[in-house]
This record gives sequence, C-alpha cells and structure tokens, in this order.
Amino acid sequence: MINATGNPQRIVLFGGTSEIGLAIVAQYLAQAPAHVVLAIRPDSPRRRAARDQVEAWGATSVRLVDFDAAAVADHPAVVERVWADGDVDLAVLAFGQLGEAERLWHDQPRLVDFMNVNLTGAVSLGALLSQRLAGQGQGQIIVLSSVAGEVVRRSNFVYGSAKAGLDAFFRQLGEALRGSGVHVLVARPGMVRSKMTAGLKAAPLTLDPDQAAAQIVAAAQRGQTLVWVPGAFRWVMLALKHLPAPLFRRLPL
Repeated sequence: MINATGNPQRIVLFGGTSEIGLAIVAQYLAQAPAHVVLAIRPDSPRRRAARDQVEAWGATSVRLVDFDAAAVADHPAVVERVWADGDVDLAVLAFGQLGEAERLWHDQPRLVDFMNVNLTGAVSLGALLSQRLAGQGQGQIIVLSSVAGEVVRRSNFVYGSAKAGLDAFFRQLGEALRGSGVHVLVARPGMVRSKMTAGLKAAPLTLDPDQAAAQIVAAAQRGQTLVWVPGAFRWVMLALKHLPAPLFRRLPL
C-alpha cells in the first residue's frame, strides 16, 4: 500500500535503466525503503549497474524482470512476473527511443519498430497495469510523456507523434480509472540531460534527471494527473499552439 506520506512499498520501473526513471525511484527511496522491480531488456548492458545503483540507494530488495516493450504478446507474462511477490503500489513507465525523424519516416520497417516501442508497447502495458492495479483497489502509474507531444514539430515529428498518442491514451486512462483507487500521472518533461540526449544541443529549460524526478514525484504525491517539467513549459507550449502556421514554420525548432 502507498502509505499516508505518499510512499509506495513496492515499485516497478519499466525501462529499468532509464536515467529519469531511476532518478524517480531514488526520490522515493530517499523518503522510505521499498521493494523495487526493474523491468529491463534482457540484452541491456546496463542491467547490473542499474540493480547495484538501486541497492545502494537503500531498496529493501531489488529484482530484475526481462521486458521488451515491443514484444507486446509477452506483456501479460511480464506483468505476472512483476506481481509474483505481491501487490505493486507504483508503476513507472520510462522506456522509449528518440530516433532520427528524417531517417525514420523514410524507412517503414524502422518506423514501425520505433512506434511499437514508444507507443504500442506503452499502451499495451498501460492496459494490463490498469486492470491489475484496479483489481487490487489501489496504486499509481507514472508515465513519461514529453512536451514534444503537446506541440509536434517538423524537426522531430515522428517522436512527437508517438508521445502525442501516448499522452492522450494515459490522460484518458486516468479518467477511466477515476474512483477505482488507481491514479495516473502524465509527466511532460522538456529536454533532460541523459544518454538519450547526449550529443544534442541543450535546449532552454533543460534539466538534470534528478531535477526532473523531484518535480515528478512531488506532483505524484500531491495527487496531480499532469505535470509539466519544468512548469514554465506549460506557458511556452500554450503560446506555440496558438502561433499561425506560417510563423511557426519560421521558428528554429
């Protein structure tokens, strides 16, 4: 159960090597110990490092579960393995790929694989998690969306389109679960310094993973359903959404 101070006793991180996801786990463990399940691709070279990191942060226990976001037929079995030790209080979905927009939309097989990870895999898992959490009568889902899904730009429209679909699904999944004891938080971070963005020019309002995680966890504990990370992006995106298309095209985005 999530205790009175908002701390879960059992956490699962899907995308168990994600720097933002791990930073979210670290934020919770700094407040109270918890059992942690890391759902990670079986071929990830960062499996052991992620487990060791979470152990060092004071987790009561750490267990690894093989998870491939694109292998949706395996997701029911993955969820069963995650729940093998008891109810889960918090599920964090932090997996995804950035990709190269120009290369992706010219390569149909690669594009489909990309969407299977970033959108289809997340939706598949969200449906299964919501059923399981509703069945136990309590729990929370935190899903990492992106400001890129709020205003889809030509420069990264493939990634932005995937995040737009994910964002819409989980926002309304939260509404569908209203009254069930299950809460869904959609986090819309801007650029975060991580392995995924290494080599890219830092955009305005760029954060470190721990800064992003602190804002996400605070929003979850306040019971919010949506959080912009940082909050200023709410107003930036509102302005961009209302720009005339000819002017929007001229922006260096």
